[in-house]
Amino acid sequence: MSSTRVCLIHGAATTSRIWSGVVAALPAEWDVACPDRPASGSLEVEIAALTPLCQGAVVVGISGGATLVLALATAGVAMKLAVAHEPAVGSLLPGLLAPMAAAYQRGGVDDFATTLYGPLWQPSMAPADTEAVARDLAMFRAFEPGTPAGVAPLITVGEFSPPIRREAADALAARFGMPVAVVPGVGHAAHVEAPTAFADFITAAVTERIPGLR
Repeated sequence: MSSTRVCLIHGAATTSRIWSGVVAALPAEWDVACPDRPASGSLEVEIAALTPLCQGAVVVGISGGATLVLALATAGVAMKLAVAHEPAVGSLLPGLLAPMAAAYQRGGVDDFATTLYGPLWQPSMAPADTEAVARDLAMFRAFEPGTPAGVAPLITVGEFSPPIRREAADALAARFGMPVAVVPGVGHAAHVEAPTAFADFITAAVTERIPGLR
């Protein structure tokens, strides 16, 4: 496993710092990258920035980061393994992001992020650019999944996530044949709620011992 390269992609209202607990729990010999995304609002710009790190790597994203994993797969980026934890699914389930959009309109970044990630999210996790969340939200709401050009991402859902997240995963499985697995003991913000357990899940996926695969 010494040659394993990993790229961890963060979602909206967070930065690469969100992955610190996961990185600490992954095998020490792995080469792990946690880029700070441009948060440009442009899917093309985000894919271009991530592609050099993701080519040939194990790529894991949560939330908006998971949505970008789907976009990378559709763009044909040759990933060794792709894991997308609760991505957006566009018109397959149009109401998925509605509560977060309403929260942003109601209370800005703080309301948006706590609605999305739960009470463990803290303002210190947000990017310094105050407009980054608005750009990300618009980009992810406009996102439409497509057929993977290479490896099909593994779609994961937290055991404690609301039913709509499982509906979203099932929609991706039905439309594109993407495999689905449930991550035990977590909800949407798996990397914050249980970083060691999520790191263990990633390690199991890399070694093809995936729990809960269906």
